Amino acid sequence: MSLRIKAPLFATAALGAFGFATVAHAQAFYLQEQSARGAGRAFSGEVADTGPQSLWWNPAAIAGMENGEAAINASGIIPRGKVVNNGTVICRPAGVACNAPSRFAAVGGDQVARNPIDKGLLPSGAVAVPFGPVALGLAVTSPYSFTTDYDSTSWTRYSATRTKLQTIDIQPSIAVALTDWLRVGGGANVEHVYASLGNALPNLTSTADGRQRLEGDGWDLGWTAGMQMHNDWATVGVSYKSRIEHTLKGDLLVEGLVGPLAGQNRTVNDVEASFYTPAQVIVGARIRATQALTLNGQAVRYNWSKFDAIRLGAPLNAALPENYRDSYSLAGGIDYALSPRLTLRAGVQHATTPTQNGLRDARVPDANRWNYGAGGTFQLTPKFGIDLAANYVDFKDATIDRTTAAYAGTAVQTPILTNGYLRDASAVVVSAGAHIGF
Repeated sequence: MSLRIKAPLFATAALGAFGFATVAHAQAFYLQEQSARGAGRAFSGEVADTGPQSLWWNPAAIAGMENGEAAINASGIIPRGKVVNNGTVICRPAGVACNAPSRFAAVGGDQVARNPIDKGLLPSGAVAVPFGPVALGLAVTSPYSFTTDYDSTSWTRYSATRTKLQTIDIQPSIAVALTDWLRVGGGANVEHVYASLGNALPNLTSTADGRQRLEGDGWDLGWTAGMQMHNDWATVGVSYKSRIEHTLKGDLLVEGLVGPLAGQNRTVNDVEASFYTPAQVIVGARIRATQALTLNGQAVRYNWSKFDAIRLGAPLNAALPENYRDSYSLAGGIDYALSPRLTLRAGVQHATTPTQNGLRDARVPDANRWNYGAGGTFQLTPKFGIDLAANYVDFKDATIDRTTAAYAGTAVQTPILTNGYLRDASAVVVSAGAHIGF
């Protein structure tokens, strides 16, 4: 008998490793907190704004610059929420088929996981330098990063215990102002992903659990292209960020199995898993309504349906369905120049989740959300300014209801009928940044 890796580990652990839907950020496992200026207006005008602070959203943002500029940002993320059991059950076969409700028993463990997503600090930075009509830029961001912890005694333990994800995206870009009203730009996205994640494994003849942990990393490549059209009172921006096929290679540790499964404790080297992060189509505008007031609007379409499965290479050779759906975000906001040195901002954003009812698990407790932002820029000198912002993100309650099975496809297949929910989820995000011209 061979041990098949249980679906929750690789389906949701791969989700956790390759992009988590945290309740603290934009949607699914995309983190949008790459600019304190953008956070102040709830990311409602980034594709149509200028300078290195908008480089992540649109490489055309640096075209037409007359002087060099650099920006750094950091966002402190404080998520809250409860992941609550509502009757999750498990069937340990022990030689008897799991074909009747009486064969199932409560999963046990702690019934409420409070604030399972760790607080975090998300840094980013960008620089751009003009060379005649051409501008070169470089943005370094972390679009998919966080840590989540469930206790080893939590009811979620067969889906997730501890998961850590760190990404670094390096985006070199080039842009040019083709005419006095048209800017274009493009760039590469070189991404490194590191993941360490784990979950419990049910034993057949003991209530003590086994454990498995996957750790791996990889480098992958995508691209971004965009344009901006502008006149004296309005700018319209359009950009496209490509999907990226990620491939992680690492090791899998299985331990703590007893009885009939004891022989399956092992370390598997060179495990490989591949998946896609979504393409994005971003459209936005900034309209100067008065000398002081600028109106912002932005829409993003995420091609999450490409994330249909996680494909595992040798020695596992399996494909695990994910069935994400395409999703979107809509945002509106304002910039108001109170004085030449002080600009205030505010905005609101709505984003839908790509996760679906019946397919959502505890490692990815995502939901539709509203993001409310406020902030400002304080220009201390003509070349040096500080950006500050605060966001409150309010999440809709959602079910956690993905049915899984340990050792799927073997004689000891162990079904786990998940029944839980995400409740009272919210996040506070505080962002600070600085920009300097040279």
